[in-house]
Amino acid sequence: MSSPSATGAPYDAHPPAGSPPRTPGGPLDRYFRITERGSTYGREIRGGVATFFTMAYILVLNPIILSAAEDKTGAQLDPAQLVTATALVAAVMTVIMGVGGNLPLALAAGLGLNAVVAFQLAPLMTWDDAMGLIVLEGLIICVLVLTGLREAVMHAIPQPLKQAISVGIGLFIAFIGFVDAGFVTRVPDAANTTVPVQLGTGSLTGWPMLVFALGVVLTIVLLARKVKGAILISIVAMTVLAVVLDQLADIKTWGLTTPAIPDSVVASPDFGLLGNFDVFGAFGQVSVVTVLLLVFTLILSDFFDTMGTVVGVTAEAGLLDERGQVPNLGRVLLIDGAAAVAGGAASASSATTYIESAAGVGEGARTGFANLFTGGLFALALFLTPVLTIVPLQAAAPALVAVGFLMMTQVKHIDWDRYDIAIPAFLTIAVMPFTYSITNGIGAGFLAYVIIKTALGKAREVHWLLWGTSVLFLVYFAIDPIEQLLGVK
Repeated sequence: MSSPSATGAPYDAHPPAGSPPRTPGGPLDRYFRITERGSTYGREIRGGVATFFTMAYILVLNPIILSAAEDKTGAQLDPAQLVTATALVAAVMTVIMGVGGNLPLALAAGLGLNAVVAFQLAPLMTWDDAMGLIVLEGLIICVLVLTGLREAVMHAIPQPLKQAISVGIGLFIAFIGFVDAGFVTRVPDAANTTVPVQLGTGSLTGWPMLVFALGVVLTIVLLARKVKGAILISIVAMTVLAVVLDQLADIKTWGLTTPAIPDSVVASPDFGLLGNFDVFGAFGQVSVVTVLLLVFTLILSDFFDTMGTVVGVTAEAGLLDERGQVPNLGRVLLIDGAAAVAGGAASASSATTYIESAAGVGEGARTGFANLFTGGLFALALFLTPVLTIVPLQAAAPALVAVGFLMMTQVKHIDWDRYDIAIPAFLTIAVMPFTYSITNGIGAGFLAYVIIKTALGKAREVHWLLWGTSVLFLVYFAIDPIEQLLGVK
């Protein structure tokens, strides 16, 4: 299976019969299978750098989310320490994924999960207890991987649903790009209007929006002209433009990241949060039922967010085998579970595989070699945060829009004439961006698939693992009334 890259050229892990054999260039090439997968060192480096810049916002956003909350005692986490913890976990786990999993999948603190930690867990317990639950969740996921259950669930998913997951993620990350840039915003007091979101603030205004619009135009033009490094060129060019505009124009705000020339280049990391966790402390703060429901929610969200991301990004890279399976899947899932443990142990919240990795794939990355550069830049961010965090979201977001298009092209492989496949696929694709959740989209698709197959008298065609997973999703969607019945709320 081949997939178009940001240059427009296909990268195929399996060259056509009769084509000249590709000769690996050395030990690194052979270990990472760079030539075998139709890639080059240049593409891997560009991909790794592009992935970093599209997810560098987490160095700003994760500390903002976690430091804004108070735990049960009123304590707050230190933002500077959170920057260090976030960068360290992302650097270490991204490199481990590259070396151990050999796929261009970067990891960092998971958005959504960090909000659960900050605003659902922390108010019920101490920060140490909350981070301990994240460690516990990660350990349970690792057990599920080691027993083969997590991998078996992924293998049980029909190929059309895997393709729908990829397409849904494409629309999701494009939507993230539009929202992060401010191109799409929530309508104030949306309950009293006819639409929940709008264009800009009702119209497109301000220099930051111009940077985003020009970035989208530049990216799509470079893609159409099949220019190598299209996505990375756009990010760098728009960052330079943003820095210039910030100096010349009276711009009140860029959002989370301001492209201002920093006062200093180097900042000392503060490792004070590392190791501040208590795995079983939460059991002494709230009821066992509450703890179990919280852990269940964390596991389900982390489990299927990762599943969707791994399948979607790997499919876009053209690396799925003839059966539609992800290479080195067991190791990839185990590393992802270990990342959750590492995130909790460092007080950075659960770390997980990032859908922004697709930006690196769009730039040509096909192996874990790209992760060495993504992880390396996160490691540099420990000391060079003032320099590496000047890329505004308006400069990085066009990459997400472009990658959304690239992933959307997989929709052609779904048989839309078969309603037992088409309807679950549609719900998977639609629910992800509309609810801002990969997990919700997968759950809607799974439930629809099981229900329709059963209604058509084809229940035996549904793998037993999909039955079990669908029951879990039913509990997941009905968690509020279940909590009320159990007296948790």
